[in-house]
Amino acid sequence: MGKSEVLTSVDIASTGRSVMKKLPEVTLAFWIMKIAATTLGETAGDLFAQTLKLGYFLTTIALFLIFVVTLVVQLRSKRYNPFFYWTVILSTSTAGTTMSDFMNRDGSTKYLSNGATSLGWGPQGLGLGYPTGAAILISLLIVIFTIWKFTGMTFAIRDIVTLRAEALFWSAILVSNTLGTSMGDFLSDSSGLGYAGGALLVTGLLAGLLALMRVPVVPNVLLFWIAFVLTRPLGATAGDFLTKPIAKGGLDLGTAGSSAVLLAILIGLMSLARAQERRTTVPRNALPANKS
Repeated sequence: MGKSEVLTSVDIASTGRSVMKKLPEVTLAFWIMKIAATTLGETAGDLFAQTLKLGYFLTTIALFLIFVVTLVVQLRSKRYNPFFYWTVILSTSTAGTTMSDFMNRDGSTKYLSNGATSLGWGPQGLGLGYPTGAAILISLLIVIFTIWKFTGMTFAIRDIVTLRAEALFWSAILVSNTLGTSMGDFLSDSSGLGYAGGALLVTGLLAGLLALMRVPVVPNVLLFWIAFVLTRPLGATAGDFLTKPIAKGGLDLGTAGSSAVLLAILIGLMSLARAQERRTTVPRNALPANKS
């Protein structure tokens, strides 16, 4: 959201030692990829849980395990790799979609499509409802940020370089993406705004955050995290708009076709980001020697 700085894979700390950059710079391209990943997370989550009828319970378990695997790969990486980073973002979005659906929905036909009466094996959903589910997720997010605050580590994404800080970062990402799904589904299904109306509302809120960047008393780090949460309901409403039936206000493109197109777009964007990262990498032997 801020003015982009020169991308380097190695940042020089004030102590003179070098630390590897593990997370991306926050630029316009970052937000485009975030929205693409979260929209794909919505359509892919619905593809597995509803179209393939695996159910919210089984799909949540499977996608959470995939999230763990992708997270381990990201944490073990020594430097920022766009494919690793955005794969974790995608896995948190897909897992967040079914986690939210499992928490908030139940097995009633109003949440099912194609005449299905149940989905998969096991519980069909807790049926907590969007307000209760959102309250639980907001509480979890507050707990994560409170713990993060007491560790004394930075909230600024470009300065996160330690394993503990990155673990807190990804915990916040998983919960925020699940919360964003709940918000998006509430706007699409229960608010009366519909898919397009919900997307327009979230877009307006994001535009307001962009304007607040020029207000000195409002920390940009706070705006980043609010925007990060809000881009998830934007992706959720956009995903629903692409896949839901025309009678419900969607385009009825289907979860499989929409997911395939969005995946191709995201892979293309990740390839561009990887190419840019390679062009702007500072080799170790190009760094000035530490004479301290």
